[in-house]
Amino acid sequence: MNTTYGFIRVSTVVPRVTVADPVANTDEILRQLHEVEDSDVVLFPELSITAYTCGDLFHQKRLLDETLTQIERLARDAPNQAQLILVGAPLVQRGALYNCCVAINGGRVIGVVPKQFLPNYKEFYEARWFASGTDDLPEEIDLRSQQVPFGTQILFTCKTSDTATEVVVHAEICEAIWMPIPPSSLGAIAGANLICNLSASNETVGKADYRRNLVVGQSGRCIAAYAYTSSGPTESTSDVVYGGHAMIAEGGHLLGESTRVGDSGKTQRDSYALTVDVDLERLQTERQVTTTFNHSRRYLPATEFRRLPFSLIDRDVELHRDVAALPFVPAVAESLHRRCAEVFGIQTSALAKRLECLGAAPTLSIGISGGLDSTLALLVATKTCDMLELPRSVIRAVTMPGFGTTDKTLNNARALMDHLGVTVSEMDIREACLLEFRELAAINGYKPFGSIELTGSSQAENLSVDDFVALINELPSEKRHDLTFENVQARRRTELLMNLGFVLGTGDMSEMWLGWCTYNADHQSMYNVNCSVPKTLVRFLVEYVAHNEFEHEVRETLLSIAGTEISPELLPPAGDGDIAQSTEDTVGPYELHDFFMFNLTRYGFTPEKIIYLARFAKGWSREYSDDEVRHWLDVNLRRAFSQQYKRDDVPNGPKVGSVSLSPRGDWRMPSDASVATWIKDI
Repeated sequence: MNTTYGFIRVSTVVPRVTVADPVANTDEILRQLHEVEDSDVVLFPELSITAYTCGDLFHQKRLLDETLTQIERLARDAPNQAQLILVGAPLVQRGALYNCCVAINGGRVIGVVPKQFLPNYKEFYEARWFASGTDDLPEEIDLRSQQVPFGTQILFTCKTSDTATEVVVHAEICEAIWMPIPPSSLGAIAGANLICNLSASNETVGKADYRRNLVVGQSGRCIAAYAYTSSGPTESTSDVVYGGHAMIAEGGHLLGESTRVGDSGKTQRDSYALTVDVDLERLQTERQVTTTFNHSRRYLPATEFRRLPFSLIDRDVELHRDVAALPFVPAVAESLHRRCAEVFGIQTSALAKRLECLGAAPTLSIGISGGLDSTLALLVATKTCDMLELPRSVIRAVTMPGFGTTDKTLNNARALMDHLGVTVSEMDIREACLLEFRELAAINGYKPFGSIELTGSSQAENLSVDDFVALINELPSEKRHDLTFENVQARRRTELLMNLGFVLGTGDMSEMWLGWCTYNADHQSMYNVNCSVPKTLVRFLVEYVAHNEFEHEVRETLLSIAGTEISPELLPPAGDGDIAQSTEDTVGPYELHDFFMFNLTRYGFTPEKIIYLARFAKGWSREYSDDEVRHWLDVNLRRAFSQQYKRDDVPNGPKVGSVSLSPRGDWRMPSDASVATWIKDI
């Protein structure tokens, strides 16, 4: 268990079984325990000591006696005594036979949970052999020389330190998850964050999909991890075949899944295990945020759950879990396509409602730079007009070249506007900005880049735009930084757009998190369809629309825009005409910033944990050293805290994903909060 970051390692094992041979089955269980010796919790299928398909042999005293002997042996010989082991076994108590989950830790049985729901329909016949755990039960069961806690309202708990996330395990058996109110629902409300299901589920056509949905759905409803394992194909095949389906889900997401009978390829007949590190800290945060989760406590039974302690060893091991470098971008093409379709649909529906509120003849203005964000906003606007059967001419698309505009982005902007059939305007803002620079110089002595004189002489006061650009180009690169120079251009563009009427904003969520916008300039609009779209997803959205909504010239232009470097284009281009100002060179890689933003806002992870996760994340465009991650995380946190005042004053716009920064909804943060606590250990 890695208590520093809240991870617990869980293994679901599908063992090869010998029907009605507890000795052989225990041999195999012990072999598998050696294979997963570094796991914290290991579960085996229902009735795994005997095999599930013993039929009337369950009434044989010889089988039941040998079962007890092998449980004692398993507890004694388990290779990792600091491991919670859950196995299935038939056990007798007060003359009744129960289908049980036996919990072993520290060399002894620490608790026994009987099966509550006994299927006795179609191919199932369990009530012939077993009594239900829903009946009135004694609090203890006699396992030869040991009296062991017995019942369905049991939680197995472990807390390795004062700061560690407590592990709370609830066990249920097979049919339980198919019930209207699974026992694990009550267990989760009582505090369980890891649910273990010991199952024997046979395969029929389509059943695996249904089973998977049950497991993933229950993990989501319970805001818990759900580990499931089922008997495999070495059970008796007299009438049915058992698939050996193992799964581990967490908070509504499938973390891992085994192959099974019916999958393409060769069916596994030897034992196998599925091992995943479950993030209990993440689940704890989800429950804290989802305050309605605790409202369900009123439905707990009057009898309280017994909490039975067990022991684990805290250790630092390599993370055994997939970590997505791009949490907003699905790694599977089909899922990414579906994600983009959903986001684009939400954006267009949101804008449609806003346009309907503008009356019978709405118009909207958009500033088009030839970059990704403004392109996406324009695409949303055109598709919204199509949806509402409005002419695209109601969209006034304005490109406003400035001192940093390159030929490529300007030509892309012109081509896109032209191909889409919107009303096109082009306004060069350089002359107006130069005039404002002179006004600032007259007021406070402003000199662009600290050295260019605009007053005091006839030559300075009559400087042309071309001469001004030439002076900038003569400056060494380290001197070409001027925030006022950049802000004047941004505010000039916004002023022009605002004077035209209803303005559709284009800034994305990543820019808003970093405050990478000019206050009361590109920061403002009348409505912003991109406000909760992260930068790492914008490119994929544009590519999705290019391939699925348009063709020919529009598609070519969109793909060209998708391949353009991210830049505010406020500083003059390089000598070869290329973009001279790279956003990511200044604020850092957006893929890192989106990773940081997601884990900070969605799960409240500490900076240390985020650095740890970044080390194991898959999907970066390149490798990042720990020092690089630390540096950009420090930048991210400082900017996120210092720029909250901008997020406090943003226009309306639709939430499209699980993370949003709206001050009216998901992210309500004081703008004068201190970042010191977050950055002190970076």
